[in-house]
Amino acid sequence: MENISQLENKIRDKTGYAQILVISPTFLPSSGGIEEYIYNRCLQDPDRVIALVGGCSGDKAFDKVQKFPVYRWPNPRYNRSGFIGSTLQAFLNTVWSFVLAIKLYFRYHYRYIEWGHGSDLISLLLLSYLLPIRFFVYVHDRDIFCNLKNYGSKSLFELTLKRAQGVVCKSFFTRDYLTAHFRFDTPTHVINPVVRKEKFGVALSSGYLDDLRLRVREKHNIPQTAVVILSVGKFVKRKGFDLVIENLTPLLTLGLDVHYILCGYGPCESELYTLARRLRVERRVHFAGYVPDSELAGYYAACDIFARLTLEQTKAASIDESGIVFLEAGYFGKPVIASCLGGVTDAVRHEENGILVNPYSGNEILLAFRRLCQDKHLREELGCRGKALGNRRILHRSLYADPVRS
Repeated sequence: MENISQLENKIRDKTGYAQILVISPTFLPSSGGIEEYIYNRCLQDPDRVIALVGGCSGDKAFDKVQKFPVYRWPNPRYNRSGFIGSTLQAFLNTVWSFVLAIKLYFRYHYRYIEWGHGSDLISLLLLSYLLPIRFFVYVHDRDIFCNLKNYGSKSLFELTLKRAQGVVCKSFFTRDYLTAHFRFDTPTHVINPVVRKEKFGVALSSGYLDDLRLRVREKHNIPQTAVVILSVGKFVKRKGFDLVIENLTPLLTLGLDVHYILCGYGPCESELYTLARRLRVERRVHFAGYVPDSELAGYYAACDIFARLTLEQTKAASIDESGIVFLEAGYFGKPVIASCLGGVTDAVRHEENGILVNPYSGNEILLAFRRLCQDKHLREELGCRGKALGNRRILHRSLYADPVRS
């Protein structure tokens, strides 16, 4: 973490060249889809970007190896849950981002701010009035949901969007939901998440992936000839892991040798254990626990199908689903079964790199699993197309009408 009191004294070689200040209250190494999204944005223009972000555990070692300057404000370890905790956190984010952005301006004279969340917007508005800069706002599904709760926050959100140079969404679903619920005429851009190959920490040659596949299957006592379904994510109800477990029994009844691996942890873990035992498929369900990014490649290699059947739950302040795990599965050549909801449709194209289903239709779900479990050629065909989608990317520099120059 950069020593805040010495911002003016410590000089970097790239001072004077960076023109874009990326601000976000959360950032890697704190895990999450938004954190990964903002980090990938910074990696695209390391010579143009300065990151101003909230602190987290392990950030000092992480920041030292980055190709762009990283400055952090402290995040005290108090109870951030509940109204008081979240309010205090928002206040500190606002104060720190404002003060440090001012200091960094006099050091770098950046021309643009890219605001990583549609929250804590008072700081951004003040900066836009005080500094000769233009700004872009990144809007995620939770930002939309939270700013719809009351008139005051909605008005502030709309004012910020109107003053912005542009608005960035990670899916067409988020963009359409945003434009349907808020009034503004600022250009809105869709930049989908991208697969960061370096996160897996390996050179993904075919021979090495075959070795990883063998090792992971041996670890969980899964035959090499079995069909393996994989899910990755936090164990919460809306991720639909229980729907996959419920479909194992009819698939086994059809004579299919199928196993299910879950990578992750969360509040619903005990419920998933109980469900597997109740359905008597506990020997077919393998809980891998938390798997670090460097080991995920082995699990993607070991599976034949990737599945995540997300449910729609606006009460959880989530109206979209990040497509990054589906793109990662495609990057490893694996077909996907996913819900036809939200931003999933940006990453999964029906009958092209996977199968989209109605998560509330048991018949559709079973039919999709049956097709892919029985048809190896179809799995390979969809997986091959998934590789192309997994390697696609839209550069964030496309936001600028004029190229950003030194």
